[in-house]
Amino acid sequence: MTDLTTAFGGKYLSLTSYRRDGTAVATPVWFVQEGGRLLVQTDAGSGKVKRIRADPEVSVAPCNGTGHLRGDQVPARAELLAGAEVAHVEELLRHKYRRDMLVIGPLRWAQRTFHLGKDRGPTVALSITFGPAGAGAEPGEGDVAEGAAGGSKGDDRG
Repeated sequence: MTDLTTAFGGKYLSLTSYRRDGTAVATPVWFVQEGGRLLVQTDAGSGKVKRIRADPEVSVAPCNGTGHLRGDQVPARAELLAGAEVAHVEELLRHKYRRDMLVIGPLRWAQRTFHLGKDRGPTVALSITFGPAGAGAEPGEGDVAEGAAGGSKGDDRG
């Protein structure tokens, strides 16, 4: 089990999800810690949500705002939280990032109000928990090795 307090004490988290072909896609996100898990809020129609629905195995690492890693990637599992929990996660994020919200809040409002960019639907919350790959999975699941150097998982061309 990873000690979240020391490993993930920063402002940004690199959340790496995987395409169906195993290609890794990393995205820097804001996050909060609660109850031994990391919580993230994102748009329901985002690529990361689509990828997590197909494959909940992810990797996370501390990073800066542009996604440059500041620590080692850790295997984890992401799950979408129920609608009632989204407001709670939103409140936790608003508290942690209150100064940033002074700038980002109005920009997001303008984006949604004036339909700027792609419409990605309502927001959802993700819960990220730690443990060995395949923890809690049926035997035979989660046995695919992650190829960090190749940028994909399941690539056995070692």
